[in-house]
Amino acid sequence: MAILRGVSGFLHQKSPERAITLDMGDAGRHGWDMSITLKQLEAFVWVAQLRSFKGAAERLNTTQPNISARIAMMEEQTDAPLFLRRFGKVELTPQGQELLPWARKVLYARDDFSTHANATRLTEGTLRLGVTEMVVHSFLRNMMGEIRKTFPNLVVELTVEMAAELEKSLAKNQLDLALMNGPFQFQAAGVVLGEYPMVWVASPNLRLDTGEISKETLAMHPILTHARGTWVHQAIASHFQGTAATLVPSSNLAVCQQMAVDGMGIAALPMPMVTREIAQRELILLDHDWHPAPLNFEARFSPDHPSKTVAAVAKIAAQVAKAV
Repeated sequence: MAILRGVSGFLHQKSPERAITLDMGDAGRHGWDMSITLKQLEAFVWVAQLRSFKGAAERLNTTQPNISARIAMMEEQTDAPLFLRRFGKVELTPQGQELLPWARKVLYARDDFSTHANATRLTEGTLRLGVTEMVVHSFLRNMMGEIRKTFPNLVVELTVEMAAELEKSLAKNQLDLALMNGPFQFQAAGVVLGEYPMVWVASPNLRLDTGEISKETLAMHPILTHARGTWVHQAIASHFQGTAATLVPSSNLAVCQQMAVDGMGIAALPMPMVTREIAQRELILLDHDWHPAPLNFEARFSPDHPSKTVAAVAKIAAQVAKAV
């Protein structure tokens, strides 16, 4: 029976269906340690996940030769090739496909052990987190504080992008977790964060707080909106079709927000982004009978991610987001 040795102690993986049995031979007689380690299993799972030895090395903060050595040792111990390497591609062998779910179970068991032992402080590594600007301007700060409390040794590598770009990065395994709004194009595990309304805002200096405002009146001012190609931009463009409206798209909603504060146009923005400005009378809500649909946010990640830490952080995000 293989013993899986890691920095936090020992984990034993036992299955009534299949066990990995190692023939120690001369190695056992000479006292060599031929057990499969957690580092070897991590290398195996990440190479399978990314289909790249180089990518696994970058993900595990080590070198490609180290990853190759760990896989070679596993292949020697299991007496079977785990990967096919040809024409620059990496694919699992039938034996590798059979062992992959079991390797994931062992790593999940390690994470469960840390959680139940109240030892999440021992969790190390890098979490590649992607968020949209709405998250930055609403609950990101509080969420990062909660992550630090729960996982003090976890390094969070932050990317701020539009939802469509975050989803592409998630699909390519370039992110571990993405806090983003729909609509979604790719399948992923998701934890609901909440629904955030879109509101029309403008500087009080534009004197538009005179009751219900028609779209023709709004069209007399530049319309500050999301980037071209986003569903919000498309919805606003459709709404103002047939008017003299000038749409000013931007991939940076903070710029739209500041331009609205400066009286350079009106803007449709998520409510959490403008709550403070409205309270301080830097912006006012406009009474218009149409708004873009609310933004539905989820914390999304691969259901096959090798670490349960990602799902745990997604739950932290949901808890913090509810307070917004």
